[in-house]
Amino acid sequence: MPEHEDDYRAVVGDVGPTACLPGTAIEIIRPRQNRRPPRYALFDFDGTVSLIREGWTEVMVAMMVEVLQATPTDESAETLAAVAKEFVGELTGKQTIYQMIRLAEEVQRRGGTPEDPQHYKQRYHDRLMARIAHRRERLRSGEARPEEMVVPGSLELLRELRGRGVRLYLASGTDKQYVIEEAGLLGLDALFGKHIHGALADYRAFSKAQVIERILAENRVEADVLVGFGDGYVEIQNVKQAGGVAVGVASDEAGRSGRSDPWKRRRLIGIGADLIVPDYADWRPLVAYLFGES
Repeated sequence: MPEHEDDYRAVVGDVGPTACLPGTAIEIIRPRQNRRPPRYALFDFDGTVSLIREGWTEVMVAMMVEVLQATPTDESAETLAAVAKEFVGELTGKQTIYQMIRLAEEVQRRGGTPEDPQHYKQRYHDRLMARIAHRRERLRSGEARPEEMVVPGSLELLRELRGRGVRLYLASGTDKQYVIEEAGLLGLDALFGKHIHGALADYRAFSKAQVIERILAENRVEADVLVGFGDGYVEIQNVKQAGGVAVGVASDEAGRSGRSDPWKRRRLIGIGADLIVPDYADWRPLVAYLFGES
């Protein structure tokens, strides 16, 4: 598998009318076909399980606008925000460094002298951490319960899968040390154990595709026993390329409304998701479906 993460490219066109499992918000894009029950499950972190970093897009775009305004451009702040929002969205799901590499390219395109993308990444991260510090502290102090800062139904789904003997893996484009720390704040470390992966200083040394490759190789299994969950395109694309089942999580991170985010839904269907869920409120029928019990 490649050591880098490919850009988003839709591989599925209009799927036409779809149906939901009766009485649920679980949308079936491609019906389950004679597959064995899952034995391994890969989860993305931010937006798929954790909501600690909800609002990160606004923080990133605002920082990028400031950087681009310092170039010899006559574009308005509104125009630059639209440009940044478009390419941030285009690259969402990849490691953060890729968005910063693109920012450096946009600076150069406007006649500016770009800084090292790692510097931009640190600048963004410092701002994000300031924004979410109170969330992390409320979890750390016990003032907030983990259930308040995860996609609804996450903990129940993870516990049910673990109880059925499914081995759980976490793979995130966020830096590994922060994924480990925030997973701990949410009480997820006990569920995922040592199988928590995240971005490294050398971004070429980590990819979600590599994690999947190791899952299959180390356990000597075929991908038909792998299920992947994600709200970004990378993990869905990687799971499908490997031959597993992909559950697209079109989560409404800010509102926790129980309705699918339309932009995420279109994007996840386009990259090949087999199912679309807005969250895991319907975790019981979701598990039953994945195990061929319904």
